[in-house]
Amino acid sequence: MQLVHTIYEPTGDGPFPTILTLHGRGANAFDLLGLAPHICSGRFLVICPQGPLETPIAPDAMGYAWYPMSLGGPPDAAAILSSQVLLKDFLDECLRHYPIDPKKLVVLGFSQGGVMAYSLALANPERFAALAILSSWLPKELLPQLNVNDAVQSLPTLIQHGTQDSMIEVARARSSVETLRELHVPLTYREYEMGHEIRPRSLLELSTWLDSTVMKTGG
Repeated sequence: MQLVHTIYEPTGDGPFPTILTLHGRGANAFDLLGLAPHICSGRFLVICPQGPLETPIAPDAMGYAWYPMSLGGPPDAAAILSSQVLLKDFLDECLRHYPIDPKKLVVLGFSQGGVMAYSLALANPERFAALAILSSWLPKELLPQLNVNDAVQSLPTLIQHGTQDSMIEVARARSSVETLRELHVPLTYREYEMGHEIRPRSLLELSTWLDSTVMKTGG
């Protein structure tokens, strides 16, 4: 496959409800894999691809990213869309290779991975049963290039953000929420007293939301 990835597969034969899980800048394919057993008691197949760009995280250590840092300017929409194409092709490969239930496919992203999750789901809402965004935002520069259509009005979306987030200020998440409401995206928004992270309460509420939104739906 085009992207290095890790996978958590539940017991049984499948097909399984599945989460495509996208890490933040500087992390890797293992970063979010540990969430898998805690989401809906491990009943989701979880696929964690690794960003294609190496990025230094310490003098002698490298992590991975989906697009380059913007250094205070707007994000590079062309680089985001380039990685979006890689992810779309990767997802097609996964659908052929793994026991995925295509009617219960979720995309989840943390931080920079949340930007990628937005780019995938808003451009292709018919492919996903739900979208989950953790500690991230929707860049206004990206939105016009996604050709968003009315199908987003049937895409259940959860956004979680920390009020103490010093990397991506909560105001950016709130602005993204307003943008999504203008698009009539069915939205659940939650804030927590935390930083740029995932905590037990937010993880529990993510699991509960996925259980009611995806696991208990028909199809």
